Amino acid sequence: MAEPVTLFGGGPGQGEALRRLEAVLFAASQPLTEEALSARLPEEEDLPRRLRQLQTIYANRGVNLVEVADGWAFRTAPDLSDLMSAERIAERRLSRAAMETLAIIAYHQPVTRAEIEEIRGVAVAKGTLDILLETGWVRLRGRRRLPGRPVTFGTTPAFLDAFSLASITDLPGLDDLKGAGLLEGTPPAGFSVPLPRDDDALDADEDPLDADDGEET
Repeated sequence: MAEPVTLFGGGPGQGEALRRLEAVLFAASQPLTEEALSARLPEEEDLPRRLRQLQTIYANRGVNLVEVADGWAFRTAPDLSDLMSAERIAERRLSRAAMETLAIIAYHQPVTRAEIEEIRGVAVAKGTLDILLETGWVRLRGRRRLPGRPVTFGTTPAFLDAFSLASITDLPGLDDLKGAGLLEGTPPAGFSVPLPRDDDALDADEDPLDADDGEET
């Protein structure tokens, strides 16, 4: 007798596995890593394949399964985002100074306040960094081995999630910026866009944060 086909295709065992994975992802309040999913679904032996299957199933639906930061989450399909405008909570827009500071941190991390100011050419208000820390997009990484031991800043998985980036290397490079019309003409000699990184490994000139480091000093 032929094996019955389920809603998800394939045999009933495959359909049940996808249903369980779907339920866990829908119930999650934040993106779930494959490790977290494996802990919830220990019986699943081929989780990456199941995720890709579920991603394909939802590819043309109102919600899509997307990979953000180092996890997976359901998100409203981009072409339907305007329908959600009435449901959104009004949020304060970041100032230009905050956006510039966030971009510098994203591309140049780990970076200190003094290094941010050197790149921007102007002083950075403490409130600007406080806002970025409060949003959860920026974190304290460590302390630079310099007089005063200034803290270094880096981005967080929440930053990747907010901007729908699978990894920090998905930030636009020089060619992308030119293609988007954000860089006009010929950049000055020596101009380049750094290759961003956001791993937890401290640089050779960084020390771990002190036990009482809870805010920038």
